[in-house]
Amino acid sequence: MAPIPHTRRSLLGGSLAVPVGLALSTALSGALAAPAYAASGPALARSGRPNALWGVQSGEITAHSATVWTRSDRLARMYVETSPSESFRYAVRRHRGPLLGPGTDFTGTTPLRELPPGQQIHYRVVLADPDDLRRTGEPVHGTFRTTPASRRRDVRFLWSGDLAGQGWGINPGLGGYRVFDEMRLRDPDFFLFSGDTVYADGPIQASVPLRDGTLWHNVTTEEKAKVAETLAEYRGNFRYNLLDRNLRDFNAQVPVLAQWDDHEVRNNWYPGQILDDPRYTVKDVDTLAGRARRAFGEYFPVTDLRGGRAEGRMYRVMRHGPLLDVFVLDMRTHRDANSPGRQSDDPVGILGPEQLAWLKRELSRSRATWKVIAADMPLGIVVPDGAANFEAVAQGDPGAPLGRELQIAELLRHIKHQRITGTLWLTADVHYTAANHYAPERAAFTDFEPFWEFVSGPIGAGGFPAGPLDATFGPRTEYVQSAPLANMSPAENPPYYGEVEIDGDSGELTVRLRRQGGGVLFTRTLRPGRVGQ
Repeated sequence: MAPIPHTRRSLLGGSLAVPVGLALSTALSGALAAPAYAASGPALARSGRPNALWGVQSGEITAHSATVWTRSDRLARMYVETSPSESFRYAVRRHRGPLLGPGTDFTGTTPLRELPPGQQIHYRVVLADPDDLRRTGEPVHGTFRTTPASRRRDVRFLWSGDLAGQGWGINPGLGGYRVFDEMRLRDPDFFLFSGDTVYADGPIQASVPLRDGTLWHNVTTEEKAKVAETLAEYRGNFRYNLLDRNLRDFNAQVPVLAQWDDHEVRNNWYPGQILDDPRYTVKDVDTLAGRARRAFGEYFPVTDLRGGRAEGRMYRVMRHGPLLDVFVLDMRTHRDANSPGRQSDDPVGILGPEQLAWLKRELSRSRATWKVIAADMPLGIVVPDGAANFEAVAQGDPGAPLGRELQIAELLRHIKHQRITGTLWLTADVHYTAANHYAPERAAFTDFEPFWEFVSGPIGAGGFPAGPLDATFGPRTEYVQSAPLANMSPAENPPYYGEVEIDGDSGELTVRLRRQGGGVLFTRTLRPGRVGQ
């Protein structure tokens, strides 16, 4: 692909720069424990006027439309101005957005329509006092590329998951979430945030002892002092990550495609679960999940979850021109209870019957060269839940499919018999990076074509050793790198992320597993037009 354009690189380097010395705790709700780091946060540019202190995000990018998100520090009317010019010297359009108020925690999204395909779009969010629209805050700038109408343009995106987990939050001494600055310089078309976008069940303490006797220091907030139960606490978990300037700068340049997993609610949750965890006064997980889902929809640019559609579902497909469709799964909301996974009939499984039917139908309809299945949990890696139950698909029995494996077997059989080409799976969740190849000649279940599953993460959480594989679908690890000990800090075990690049001329897709500061760990190039790889 072409070198990183100077205009995109310079955008966040200058337009969001702020005076050093103004403590973020004076501008954002919640006291911060690290004012030196907080000083890098955005300043109140115009006293008494509404301001977008938590930055901007874009998402739901198509050839002709996009969605822009922000949060105000007070009641405000949202406007978005767009231009093909970074300087906004010509062709400026103004898009009127919603009134941002307490009902959505002062967050909101504005749809942008009638955009040109395959173009760099520059935007700035302006918040106005609803009683006097002439009183506006400092504009906050962002940019994105609309999806191409032609397959001749290359596609590049990144993926990872698991942020601020296991007590490892924003460390001011390390510069915060520096991996997002490294990823921003890769200039991707979008970022697939593969679940565990927050750890609502993971309190953040001011300091954590490390194995070498030193301390890890965290920025702290009131909402992160305990497990989240109220809507306000769930909202506070999403605000916490936005205290990091690296992430805000990344969001302003790179559109996000977000999915959730368990830690947006609570570790290893499933519908109908009643908690026996003494940390929770609310024991009904469905109540907690409803609050978490609302906060998720308020803090990401996903209009589906704001009531715009009847279903308001988390699973969806993102079409990125002729080369790529991304099928974002929800392996949490529609699953059955975690169990030993040995049942011979499991119609609910990990996807639920409706989502499975949707996925099979949409895969069959897709005409994209590549069909990425974005799963928030792995297929063949054994992920336990306690001593007897299992959290993901695999359950350690190498024989014929049982439990949730039955649903995956049905899907893999469908892909083979419908001759659906160009499928691969991307996931996170397990806190290490790996490339796993699945093949029928190694499997107990053989009615499928070979495929790849690539694993990345954590992006900013504890690192863990690699887990065992279940032989039902014949997985073989072609590459793995993981922490040697459980829950190693990001300082000891730097973050992992993955990169996918599709060549517009040949259609070849290249996957690179990367590590912060460590470059490329593993590379695999796949050829288009094949049912199995």
